[in-house]
Amino acid sequence: MSFLDLQNLEKTFGANRVVKDFSLGVDKGEFVSLLGPSGCGKTTVLRMVAGFEDPTSGSIGIDGQDVTTQKTNSRNIGMVFQAYALFPNLTVAENVAFGLKVKGVARADRDARVTEMLRLIGLPELGARYPFQLSGGQQQRVALARALAPSPRVLLLDEPLSALDAKIRVSLRAEIRDIQRALGITTIFVTHDQEEALSMSDRVVVMNGGIADQVGTPFEIYNRPKTKFVANFVGTLNTFDAIVADATTLTLGGHALTLADGEISARKGEKIAVALRPEALRLGRMDGYDTVIPATVRSVEFMGSIIRLQADLAGTTVSLDTFNRADQPPPVPGALVEISLSGKDAILLRG
Repeated sequence: MSFLDLQNLEKTFGANRVVKDFSLGVDKGEFVSLLGPSGCGKTTVLRMVAGFEDPTSGSIGIDGQDVTTQKTNSRNIGMVFQAYALFPNLTVAENVAFGLKVKGVARADRDARVTEMLRLIGLPELGARYPFQLSGGQQQRVALARALAPSPRVLLLDEPLSALDAKIRVSLRAEIRDIQRALGITTIFVTHDQEEALSMSDRVVVMNGGIADQVGTPFEIYNRPKTKFVANFVGTLNTFDAIVADATTLTLGGHALTLADGEISARKGEKIAVALRPEALRLGRMDGYDTVIPATVRSVEFMGSIIRLQADLAGTTVSLDTFNRADQPPPVPGALVEISLSGKDAILLRG
């Protein structure tokens, strides 16, 4: 049995069915992200785990214990919110100690734990400050320390980085992941940011309309999406209308593309949507790539280590990412080029 076990969770608000038959098992020490757009049900799932919302049906288990009807303060869960939610009239140290004080932990033990937590989040010298004297990133670190201080069984993070600027977000997400690994705490992270989910998680749950469209490792979610929604929500896609030529071959603008993963479950002559990531396309003729299609460059975007081309290929405008090379300038807009692609990189889109 999983350490955190969610079985057939449903949540309705009036006639609105927000979460639909949601099941998920999370192992002890695992970091799982719930990823999806606003309104997909991810925060509602988190609130049910925390005890802030009662499931309409289904069950929630933690470490073999059914907590579905338990109050929030009985579940031993730590929670970090988007808006920090620090007590403005308490110092940093008092904020971190709050949960320990509520639990009746002795003063000396509280002080030792606060010192440990402030050292863990890299703010050992700021215990006497108040929240208004801290930056947003520092406040969120303190919120994390406060959630972790009582040694919760599960840590819940509800879009904790979305209020921060981009540079702080990147550094803080790495710190959160390092702390989570060091403590080995089971963690659920809610985000609408695909980069956060892919970079931080052991597994990602992509949610759509209250259901889990796909659950998998970041590698699986990105490279082998199972639905059109997952494919389009995670990363950038080039999508083509292809024609089924035979059980393993498609045609794109008259060019054959042989797939690597078994037979196509569609009839000969049927139209099917196929997609390739920008990094799956190669500029020029490349060894090992079975399909080469002429294209016209529309635009070139220099992004430092990466160069992104827009090109007209087989009746479709595509994006192509290639590494910058000092000895190989990119083509100019209007240039005629060849683009190589391989069936092993193709993603068939269904649903």
